[in-house]
Amino acid sequence: MNMHEFFSILLSGDVPFVKYALIASLLSSFPLGMIGSFVVVKNMGSIAGAISHSVIGGIGLALYLQIVLKWKWVTPQIGALVFAVLSGLLLSWFSIKGKQRFDTVINTIWVIGMSLGLVFLSLTPTYTDPMSYLFGNILLISQQDLVLVGILSFVVVFVVIVFYPQLKAVSFDEEFSKIRGISVSLFSVVLLLLVSITVFLMLQVVGALMVIALLTLPPAVASIFHRRLSSIMITSTLITILFSFIGLMVSFLANLPTGPVTVLVLGSAYLGVVLLKRIIPFSN
Repeated sequence: MNMHEFFSILLSGDVPFVKYALIASLLSSFPLGMIGSFVVVKNMGSIAGAISHSVIGGIGLALYLQIVLKWKWVTPQIGALVFAVLSGLLLSWFSIKGKQRFDTVINTIWVIGMSLGLVFLSLTPTYTDPMSYLFGNILLISQQDLVLVGILSFVVVFVVIVFYPQLKAVSFDEEFSKIRGISVSLFSVVLLLLVSITVFLMLQVVGALMVIALLTLPPAVASIFHRRLSSIMITSTLITILFSFIGLMVSFLANLPTGPVTVLVLGSAYLGVVLLKRIIPFSN
């Protein structure tokens, strides 16, 4: 396929899965740009990684219940969302009340989620291809999936806009937030739940193993040019939209998986900007 054929398919709308993939990329770019900025500013990359890997447990359990025990209503999407939210709540509790080392808790949730998923997948005899969940396949998004992506994206964006001052405050200085009368515990939980929902949204796009890259790379690029959180969010969202489209286009033209291609393009862009800044210093 050449570029002319790709744009012809895109503009004609004759191939629904391409249209759905493009719309899903656009919709998810907004929560991704916003929440990814909080993840980078608050150094929550390892937390996001733990949540993204824990959902593999939910996917494995859901497939086991659906295929082996014939619980047809338990879909992998339900399992992933439940495990993402539970992981976010568990991490919130340990960060507020727990006395253990938080990095140990993060790593434990990370490995338990992955291990559970692999165990349940091995117990599901008729299911042998977990690759679409591990590395994503945005071209498999259905119309029903698109509706769910739209609803959850709206919820995340709405909550961020309404509670932006509080979320910004707890991200930069928790002690000062307490002095200002902001409930740090409450908004820390809210932020982790928003991260959990965003991780779930990105599963179909890049898969569980690469969510952390798409969460952190766009805001990392944006933070090179900006210091204000709002500016980082806007630029990060635009970068995500741009490179999601480029990743989709390149994967079509080269007949390669969309998720890894998108991450490769984003990673190359980040390294390129970092090198360019060293060669040509500029202020942000």
